Amino acid sequence: MKKPERYFYPAVFTYEKGQEIAVDFPDLEVATSGVDDKDALLSARELLGCVMFGLEEDEEKIPEPSALESIKLEKNQKSMLIDVYMPSIRMAQVNKSVSRTVTLPAWLNAEAQENNVNFSQVLQQALMKMFGNDSKIAGQA
Repeated sequence: MKKPERYFYPAVFTYEKGQEIAVDFPDLEVATSGVDDKDALLSARELLGCVMFGLEEDEEKIPEPSALESIKLEKNQKSMLIDVYMPSIRMAQVNKSVSRTVTLPAWLNAEAQENNVNFSQVLQQALMKMFGNDSKIAGQA
C-alpha cells in the first residue's frame, strides 16, 4: 500500500502567561511546545513527522484525524491544522548514519592517522564507488 505524501492533524495551542506555548495533538496523544508561535509551529511539524514515521515503520494503524471544527477549546487555546510532508522525513531516516567497526593492519592505521585520514569519509566514498553511486560522492563534505 502506498504511503501518503502528507498528513494533516489538528493541534491545540495553549497559551499560559510566562510559559512556553503548549501544543497538543489530541488524536495522537502527543505534545510539544515552543517559545513563540513560530517555534511552536515548527516543533509541532517536527513532532508530527516523527510520530507518523514511527507509526508507518511499526506498521501501526494510522488514527483518523478529527475535524478541526470538532475540537473543543478553552479561552486560552487556538486550534490549527498541522501538516507534514513525509517524503523528506522518510529520506532523512534513510540517510541517518550508523556506526561500524573496521579492522585494519596496524601499519595502515598508523599511516592513515599520520596523514589525518577521515576513516568514515574514505569508507563511505569507497563503498559508494563500489556500488555505483559515484554521483553522491560529490555532495559529501
